[in-house]
Amino acid sequence: MQDKVVIITGGSSGIGRACAEKFAAEGSKVVITGRNAEKLNETVAELKAQGADVFGFVSDVSSEEDNQKMAQAVIAHYGKIDILINNAGISMRALFEDVELDVIRKVMDINFYGALYATKYCLPEIIKHKGSVVGVSSIAGFRGLPARAGYSASKFALQGFLETLRTEMLKKNVHVLIASPGFTASNIRNTALTKDGSAQKESPRDESKMMSAETCAAHIYRAVVKRKAYLILTSQGKLTVWLNKLFPVFMDKLVYNAMAKEPNSPLK
Repeated sequence: MQDKVVIITGGSSGIGRACAEKFAAEGSKVVITGRNAEKLNETVAELKAQGADVFGFVSDVSSEEDNQKMAQAVIAHYGKIDILINNAGISMRALFEDVELDVIRKVMDINFYGALYATKYCLPEIIKHKGSVVGVSSIAGFRGLPARAGYSASKFALQGFLETLRTEMLKKNVHVLIASPGFTASNIRNTALTKDGSAQKESPRDESKMMSAETCAAHIYRAVVKRKAYLILTSQGKLTVWLNKLFPVFMDKLVYNAMAKEPNSPLK
């Protein structure tokens, strides 16, 4: 990864920031994007203090125009794009019968269309350099989670898009990775949307027992180096994917019961 130009959307916190630190430590030139200029600039300064060659670009991933400008700015700054990590994401927690549809639209705009736009405008450079497109998905992209209809739908859509892209890029030697972490310690549950679109603020799960963002980033880094097609993380995540293929009806009950145990769960 020495001197590779790596774009990471949503790179100012969580898995995105951990990926920025990891790729930078391995000699990559790192670009991070985010909507919050203050937070983005703070992260850029902290990464530079660690010796990273980093460029920050303020961008709303759900905006097609912002993604086009981002790709142009990276080419102007570094002269190329080798790897795109579509990491920016948001979650939600509400029963479908209760949730406002705008909440699901917002989740889809960020998690699915954000990756679609970024990939569209970075792809010509990635093809030129036989690089990689990465989508940070979720186990929820293999198994629908109750009270996460919008989140699960966005991850299923993301995985379908990336699988199609990987097939289309077969003869062009472009690597496409679908990375599906299990529960990982990050701020995604704190910023998750409730039924009316307000932020959940507090995580309903014990973050201390989860895989760290740094461990997740190390796995993603190795998967990019090895040009893997899929990365499914945590024993629980792998077991969930496997059982769901074999026993989907049994998993309906198992997943329901597991998610119903969360504090203040909308499931009864």
